[in-house]
Amino acid sequence: MTHGSEKRARTAHLTVRLTPEERAAIDRAADRAGLTPGSYARQVFLGAPAPRQVRRPPVERRELARLLGLIGNIGSNINQIARAANSGDEINAVDLGRQLGDLESVRDAILRALGRDT
Repeated sequence: MTHGSEKRARTAHLTVRLTPEERAAIDRAADRAGLTPGSYARQVFLGAPAPRQVRRPPVERRELARLLGLIGNIGSNINQIARAANSGDEINAVDLGRQLGDLESVRDAILRALGRDT
């Protein structure tokens, strides 16, 4: 008995020579579509439907890099607040609340960049 994946096995190869810029453009387009480059090419060349399950969500890499930097800033600020609290200094509740609010905003932005509802 053969399994469905064995019946659909793709055995033929197509080789296309590209410049690094062309390859990068295809990779970006596939990433935006949430597809692997092979699935993206199959869809463009043949008009084939997208796979039933998209392997990777489309990701806005530049936005995620920006958000990662913001998380570092917020973490540093919270660390300073914790250091002050541990040395017996009074904690500014407004500053702490602002940092926690900023952290929540970053979390929501990351979810949006990943294509998920907040």
